[in-house]
Amino acid sequence: MTGIDTNILVRYFAKDDAIQASRAKSFLLTLTPASPGFVSLISLIELVWVLRSQYRFDKSQLVPMLEQLLDSTELVLENQSAVEQAVRRFAAAKVDFADCLIERSGHTSGCHETVTFDAIAAKLAGMRLL
Repeated sequence: MTGIDTNILVRYFAKDDAIQASRAKSFLLTLTPASPGFVSLISLIELVWVLRSQYRFDKSQLVPMLEQLLDSTELVLENQSAVEQAVRRFAAAKVDFADCLIERSGHTSGCHETVTFDAIAAKLAGMRLL
């Protein structure tokens, strides 16, 4: 298994640098179910933040991209169950992906709730405004 840094995924999806986008795509095509790439939760949160803030991707672009990562047999996503649940919540709610993933990661780790100072995030089930 090979870890994949956020910038590889950004180049692949943003296609803003032809050379790096091509190299990222070529690398991703070398991955197999027997020798997959690993995407950490940190990389996923960074990926969504960068694509949203720097490249102006909207939710209608981000959700299918995240689903593509989840559906890939050539990738292993850290805490995949929490990611799947977070993507569903992100698609349906007016909250940031990071907040959805933070809450779902806590939930799958046994937390009965996640406290926050973010009033918007606190609207998610499982979050509580402190």
